Amino acid sequence: MLKPESHIVGRWIAARGESTPILGPVTGQPIATAMNGGWDVQGALDHARGVGGPALRAMGFHDRARMLKALAGYLMERKDALYAINPLTGATLRDGRVDIEGGIGTMMAYAAKGRRELPDGHVWIDGAVEPMGRTGAFSGQHIAVPLQGVAVHINAFNFPVWGMLEKLAPTLLAGVPAIIKPATQTCYLTHACYEMMITSGLLPEGAVQLVIGSVGDMLDRLGPQDVVSFTGSADTALKLRATPALMRNSTRFMAEQDSLNAAILGPDAGVGSPEFELFLKEAVQEITTKAGQKCTAMRRLIVPQAMLGAVGEALAAKLGAISPADPAGEKARLGALASMSQKRDVLAKLAMLRQEARLIHGDPDQFEVMGGDAAQAFLPAMVLQCDTPDAARLVHQVEAFGPVSTLMPYRDVAHAAALANRGGGSLVASLFTHDPEVARDVTMESAAHHGRLYIMDRDAASEATGHGAPMPQMIHGGPGRAGGGEELGGVRAVLHYMQRTAVQASPRILSAVSGTWLRGAPVSEGPRHPFQRNFDDLGIGETIHTKAREISLEDIEHFAHFTGDTFYAHMDEAAAQANPFFPGRVAHGYLLLSFAAGLFVEPNPGPVLANTGLNGLSFQKPVSPGDSIAAQLTVKRKTRRTDSYGEVAWAVILTNQTGEQVAEYELLTMVAYRSA
Repeated sequence: MLKPESHIVGRWIAARGESTPILGPVTGQPIATAMNGGWDVQGALDHARGVGGPALRAMGFHDRARMLKALAGYLMERKDALYAINPLTGATLRDGRVDIEGGIGTMMAYAAKGRRELPDGHVWIDGAVEPMGRTGAFSGQHIAVPLQGVAVHINAFNFPVWGMLEKLAPTLLAGVPAIIKPATQTCYLTHACYEMMITSGLLPEGAVQLVIGSVGDMLDRLGPQDVVSFTGSADTALKLRATPALMRNSTRFMAEQDSLNAAILGPDAGVGSPEFELFLKEAVQEITTKAGQKCTAMRRLIVPQAMLGAVGEALAAKLGAISPADPAGEKARLGALASMSQKRDVLAKLAMLRQEARLIHGDPDQFEVMGGDAAQAFLPAMVLQCDTPDAARLVHQVEAFGPVSTLMPYRDVAHAAALANRGGGSLVASLFTHDPEVARDVTMESAAHHGRLYIMDRDAASEATGHGAPMPQMIHGGPGRAGGGEELGGVRAVLHYMQRTAVQASPRILSAVSGTWLRGAPVSEGPRHPFQRNFDDLGIGETIHTKAREISLEDIEHFAHFTGDTFYAHMDEAAAQANPFFPGRVAHGYLLLSFAAGLFVEPNPGPVLANTGLNGLSFQKPVSPGDSIAAQLTVKRKTRRTDSYGEVAWAVILTNQTGEQVAEYELLTMVAYRSA
């Protein structure tokens, strides 16, 4: 029997006193035990805030991203041990891939995003500098820094690995320690994955802790620097939100709740069309994956009135080929629910739905299980049909969290969107259509009611991730019943664990705070040309001012004929003068960039390896024949990229012979590190 232990203040704590037996959903026999309290709640919080938090904050974003990458790789190498436990939860091999490899892949995705999108430092810069005066001597900059508390993650039973890792990745990347509370029914699989993380030695002490069983009065002890991130039912979320300490201290509370997600079959998706087949395929997948125990599962299938019968028959035919089965079987597609209590809950909710809809496929009272016992936590795939969804109430409010979905008709596109919206807010709504107008109409009518819109057609099918698959790059959450919160969504999820602060100061101070050179901050000259200095020796604010170069009419004409850019403003004096933007013929913008490179480049071999990009190019003033330009090149920020080179961003400012700025941009180069 498995005996998962809590991991508190760096120690494993076995169950003390009475423990809760966990019955397996496949056999009904005890498979694990969970402890009932007996651990130091305040000690766990103090350890996270006083040890884990400082250790994580001492690391920069990129250090934490490298940590996540190494950790994900470590788990991936040991995934077979997790798959061995997976069938005990009632999940099939296919279900396990979504949970186990999906969770590890999410952590890997956040590691990559951290290296690509976050700075190689400790401060996230949010937006541009805001001048507060005429000269720029006093400005404002929004930044974000890690919260100095602890994140309490309360996870659901249906994804014991993914649910932990998808919250943990952005939390650790932000620099905040976490206390993880998995659902008791499947905590043993979470525990196995967590134990691997601790054994890896890759995480700082106190960065993570694990609570098996009740969290006790932990929520009563949380403050304004802490975060609660919850996944589960709306009723449980409401109880947790109402904790007086959370409201009194304005503790951040994020909820991702089960919702009545909808799938709409477009009016253009006739029987036999690619979109019709895609709709059927995904509906079957959402009903059977994890035995329908997914917060994103399709609960309401909304189809054109004229196609109601055809869709029902096609669904019944496909689902009829899928029987509940022992999840340990390699070919099993529909496993068990997580527990007998979950089965009872689904049956109770099914009875409520049958007050407004009739069962057209599947019988909960008569079905067979391949290699298993129907008396245990198994149910067949079931489809109900509600013929009058406008008059119905329960089908839009009651969720049977199992292999159950309700089919209903719509009159027109506006009616379809209105039915989808009656769920009161969902994590995802999908639309299967090849008609752009239908897609736009549904989006405009429904986007405000759903956290994600999944619009599927033949063009996207080859790369589609699926209606029910939250992806690390896109937000996972939704309004209303879905909880009103967000998870994932790339860097957005990291910022949920950080504090946005407006810093107002001089450019010199703002540059020091942000680690990025800003206009008006001091500059310095290095001992030699910066292109001859390695990444380690270059300093933020290091600058060169080039000599000036005059732009001649011959330069403009040569550039025009050489490149083929003979736009009239460069070639026709009268036409250029008629343009309100130009005094006459002017130099090409790209000619100015080319000449600027010629002014500041160092031609000899050196640490600069390559020019890899140019950001934020803008032209402020035209340059006429006879004008001169000069360049100021300043080290703006530095980012370590590989073991041998880093990225240097240079602020480039071009001015004319009177000192007026004519252009600016950010130049990116890869620069070698100092030789060992």
